[in-house]
Amino acid sequence: MAHFLVIGGGIGGMATALLAARHGHTAEVFERAERAPGTDLDGDFFGWHRPGVPQANQPHVLLGAARTLLRTELPDVYAEMLRLGARERHELDWFEERPPARPGDDDLVMVQARRIVLESALASALRAEPAVTRHFGTPVTGLLTRPAAGAQPPRVTGVRTGDGRSEGDLVVDTAGRRGAVDRWLAEAGCRPGRTEQHRTGIAYFGRWYRLPGGALDGPARPWSVAGGTFAGCAVFPSDNGTFAVTLFVHTSDPTRAALRDPAVFEAAARTFAPGAAWLGLGAEPLSDVLAMAGLDNRWSAPADERGPVVTGLVPVGDALTHTNPTLAQGMSLALWAAHRVASTAHEDPGGARFATGYHAWAARTLRPWFDLQVAADDSTGDRLASRAARTGAARESAALFDCALDDPEVMRVRARVRHLAESPERAYADPGVRRRVADWLAARPGYVPNQAGPDRDEWEKITAR
Repeated sequence: MAHFLVIGGGIGGMATALLAARHGHTAEVFERAERAPGTDLDGDFFGWHRPGVPQANQPHVLLGAARTLLRTELPDVYAEMLRLGARERHELDWFEERPPARPGDDDLVMVQARRIVLESALASALRAEPAVTRHFGTPVTGLLTRPAAGAQPPRVTGVRTGDGRSEGDLVVDTAGRRGAVDRWLAEAGCRPGRTEQHRTGIAYFGRWYRLPGGALDGPARPWSVAGGTFAGCAVFPSDNGTFAVTLFVHTSDPTRAALRDPAVFEAAARTFAPGAAWLGLGAEPLSDVLAMAGLDNRWSAPADERGPVVTGLVPVGDALTHTNPTLAQGMSLALWAAHRVASTAHEDPGGARFATGYHAWAARTLRPWFDLQVAADDSTGDRLASRAARTGAARESAALFDCALDDPEVMRVRARVRHLAESPERAYADPGVRRRVADWLAARPGYVPNQAGPDRDEWEKITAR
């Protein structure tokens, strides 16, 4: 049995502690917030000031990868999410008549819920878990370390807080991309790990609403992202009749500041089909326009070409890989990492072999999805900045996504990639899929991608109000 010390009590931290307990270990969670999420979803979501979690009130969805893990490893948490109002939507429900089922289709279900729903469900399970102790209002202020011994790097043996020192078999950093662990490791004499940062150049503006008349869902279509050459719109149906409308533009776009005005925001959103359909329902606004930018894709592993730079400590969630939310991968990758740590902690979690194995697993399992996010954001950022339609290979790539809206077989393949069930290299190389997309394009010789929304003159008139 191992004893975990978890830095941070967000989704990654709570999931790591709970999974560790379910695998026969004990855990302590050190959380700077003064309390855990409760069951007052609206009160916590809209009224709880959480400066350490700036993404807390932004739209979230749970991909099939995360849903599968929760249903398998933490079924009580998943059941609680559904009880609290989370809704399931199968990707093939896009079509009025769903195609015949195939193996793997059950993995293609998205869970629509605000982040607070998962946080509340995890917190509820932890309250009933005797193997986990949570320390609220207790930020970690440093690490306890042993110096390097021979060829081995320094070893983390515990944490410091304002209340004293705590020792354990494994420290798990889930403090996110703003944590101080990198600085503490440098102070302990560790060589720098491998950090990559990729700018996205995308700014988001979102507003929350509630459907009228107690309705729990809006139109089945159009609900998805609609992207133009310089701006885009997405609708996020969520729990308990709530939904968010989000606009996105390049961070250099001079009109972006105007989108903070609710009237300008709604007028701009209505120029896209998803925004017009959902805002046309007469929904009640629940928030101001919430802006978010500076979301770099960041890979920060305490390891380099020589191996781990430290033992006794591993990162989970945004502390390891922070991904821009356009592909909604973050919670799935965090849950995968939490499960890996918990399920292998019987293997001397403080030793070099454990650290080496974890970083090799992360490079093999998480890194490809990080790279996919970087490539997708580079493409989107370039398009928004240049305000030009995509041509050549980029046009063909866009055609695959648009073809999926008409062709259930292509949608199934697209959904398998979206839900982290199959790599794009493998899924999109299928000859049948390539043929279907080629036929779709041949029937549309004038196809130009990303033509949704207004032209630039109309956009500038709206944002000049």
